[in-house]
Amino acid sequence: MSWHSTYRSSKFRHVYGKVGSREQCYEGIPITHSVHDNHFCAVNPKFLAVVTESAGGGAFIVIPLHKPGRIDPHHPKVCGHQGSVMDIKWSPFMDNIIASSSEDCTVRIWQIPEGGLKRNMTEALMILIGHSRRAGLVEWHPSCSGILLSAGYDCKILIWNLEEGVAVKMIDSHPDVVLCMSFNTDGSLLATSCKDKKLRIIDPRSGKVLQEADCKNTRVNRVVFLGNLKRVLTTGVSRWNTRQIALWDQEDLSAPVMEEEIDGLSGVLFPFYDPDTHMIYLAGKGDGNIRYYEVGPEKPFLQLLMEFRSPAPQKGLGVMPKRGVDVGDCEIFRFYKLVTLKNMVEPISMIVPRRSESFQEDVFPMTAGSESALSAEEWLSGTDRGPVLISLKEAYKRPNPAGLRASRRDRRNVKGIDLLENTSPNTDRELLKTVYRQQDELRKLKHQLGEKEQRIRQLELELKNLRNT
Repeated sequence: MSWHSTYRSSKFRHVYGKVGSREQCYEGIPITHSVHDNHFCAVNPKFLAVVTESAGGGAFIVIPLHKPGRIDPHHPKVCGHQGSVMDIKWSPFMDNIIASSSEDCTVRIWQIPEGGLKRNMTEALMILIGHSRRAGLVEWHPSCSGILLSAGYDCKILIWNLEEGVAVKMIDSHPDVVLCMSFNTDGSLLATSCKDKKLRIIDPRSGKVLQEADCKNTRVNRVVFLGNLKRVLTTGVSRWNTRQIALWDQEDLSAPVMEEEIDGLSGVLFPFYDPDTHMIYLAGKGDGNIRYYEVGPEKPFLQLLMEFRSPAPQKGLGVMPKRGVDVGDCEIFRFYKLVTLKNMVEPISMIVPRRSESFQEDVFPMTAGSESALSAEEWLSGTDRGPVLISLKEAYKRPNPAGLRASRRDRRNVKGIDLLENTSPNTDRELLKTVYRQQDELRKLKHQLGEKEQRIRQLELELKNLRNT
């Protein structure tokens, strides 16, 4: 019988976590005391947003990323909700746009001015009304800037067309509260976990449940699509009340491909997937550690790499988009950890230890950029496209005032979206629609230009053939 080594060679085997210095942390933030199992934190290359404790409604604070340190107690907040804010997510395409959901049953879209807030913001760009009970989750489409999903305690998922400001679809396939939503890479499939302990794969446009897993041996809490691997990873609690993870084939949910028990702690286990490195990070609510694995196509499918440990428990974690990481220091992932005991947010960088002075193409492949791949109308009509990919090579060793680096694509303004604070909501809404229309026109012009260039090359080839004959 032949012997096979269990050792797997991997370029990410020695990835380690590095906590930001005191000068890079954000202190004095009154982090919310809500017990809802969400992250309460969102980050992009421009801003850090954190849900805060407030009386008489819901609020969250928005801090320019390049201004760490102690935050003024009277720092302006986004405080237009009448109930506590339950979830916040930045748009993947416009760094000044953020969506929030609240116990007041509404979802709101906010426009943050360049440089941050100068006074409290109460007027939203859009108010999306459709849920009959509190709205617990929001999720942006990964490749279409005009589509947003929200899930409420009325057990419904609403699909919003932001180009029109209306709900275009209601998914009513869940008998209980939806706990988590995750899109696949091109946004053609939606995975959900529900309080009824079932995992579902749904066609978001039709609302049809394509696959359903009755997880009798576990209570599924969180779910995440593993990019284009046709796999879904879930975290939950086993029948023995131990935390566990499970890997599923998205086309066959009859039984998990693999299951693994993690520990006996009680906090919800949040999964974070990096499609560029095929790494999965597991961070428990109330834990101080972050485990990370590499996902492979063959058994054992998940290979434990290492574990980052910290004595401070985390209430939630925000994740920087890949286009905002420090490429020069081989930083492949960055968390922003909410430390409630210290009212502080601290960055945690996951770094590949390399000394090379050149850009590491094997560590930083082409990644999703900030350009939308299609319009809401195209997606609703059945068109699927993956995210528009960009190279991070131009971000190599570019300094940043906060000691963090970001790509040129992140710093550019979206024309027409940097509005003044004193403009009316109706004007803002019209300008946002104009931005979406301009993006659609730009995509069409690029497509036409590509067709014409191809035609020119064809004609040049025909002319060359005629000359040769």
